[in-house]
Amino acid sequence: MLKRLMDIVVSGGALLALSPVLLAIALWVRWDSAGGALFRQERVGRHGRSFHIYKFRSMHTGADRAGPAITVGEDARITRAGQWLRHSKLDELPQLFNVLKGDMSLVGPRPEVPRYVAMYPAELRAIVLSVRPGITDLASIAFRNESALLAQSADPERTYVQEILPVKLDYAARYARNHSVWQDLRILAQTMHAVLRPDASPGQDTPR
Repeated sequence: MLKRLMDIVVSGGALLALSPVLLAIALWVRWDSAGGALFRQERVGRHGRSFHIYKFRSMHTGADRAGPAITVGEDARITRAGQWLRHSKLDELPQLFNVLKGDMSLVGPRPEVPRYVAMYPAELRAIVLSVRPGITDLASIAFRNESALLAQSADPERTYVQEILPVKLDYAARYARNHSVWQDLRILAQTMHAVLRPDASPGQDTPR
């Protein structure tokens, strides 16, 4: 109950405070390339229920259907505005609407597309999906430069499924078993530090 209350208060307050920024970004996205400002994609949420996640569009319209579900390095599908939005993580801001609606939480395992959820080991699936997915979690911090990491692989899709996804699931399962409001506050603080830290290097970092 306290976690949900925090989600509502913080997401609602942030949407009001950031409304001029959200409007400016939306106009920039539409000016930079043809198409709408928002991107919607099906993800799997709590108890396996599907929902549509919102992001500022960072790829050319329809590009998500013309390639893999993951982005690798300097993906040609990404727009000029999208490059900056992804680097700054501002493309994730519309997910505050998902939090306000109750599809997501501020902190929780990042929601995956159905294809990857189908690959979850049976013993972890129920645990990971027992909590609301979040905008950020420890795995998001550890793999904040995931795209650059995948660019070093000869087979990015295989690397993601066999090496990165299992680590993310381990983070997610540990969070689902032991989460608390105080832990959420700590993760939010770590997320802000990771986003603002200028010396972040590609690859996996072990969160403190």
